[in-house]
Amino acid sequence: MSILVGEEIRAAIKRGEIAIDPLDESQIGPGSVDLTLGNDFRVFRKQDGICHVHNESDFADVTDLVSLAEGEYITIAPCEMILGITRERITLAESMAGWLEGRSRFARFGLAVHVTAGFMQPGISNHQVLEIVNLGHRPLALYPGTQICQFVFDRCIGAARYQGRFVDQWKP
Repeated sequence: MSILVGEEIRAAIKRGEIAIDPLDESQIGPGSVDLTLGNDFRVFRKQDGICHVHNESDFADVTDLVSLAEGEYITIAPCEMILGITRERITLAESMAGWLEGRSRFARFGLAVHVTAGFMQPGISNHQVLEIVNLGHRPLALYPGTQICQFVFDRCIGAARYQGRFVDQWKP
């Protein structure tokens, strides 16, 4: 695989290999596209006891959906994790894949924007769920609309299409 640089990202968008909705041209950088934080979050319930993780586990069973109005923010305590989602829907051709990464400007506050499962399969067409963790020592306030992460595009050898559990995700 090879990473697309800014001009190649623009060309792939024109060819229809990548679709990002909505997209402002200023979001395209030298080797990635910045994505913005949406208004919907899943907050883990404060419960004691064991959370069993197996093939039938569903994160919705241990979280609550929180939707913020414009101008509101959500606070993450130190060592806390929440799920967020991007405003943008990413659609990739079967010959494209990608990686979701945090941005260093926010990592310096202790904010880990996408902790695990950063690989995005070929042929996806969905909003990206963010596994957001505060690794710092102070509470952090997150605002929807912030360019919080970046998507790095890879060209694949061959073609495939993701058909998994989160194929049409639009909420965290």
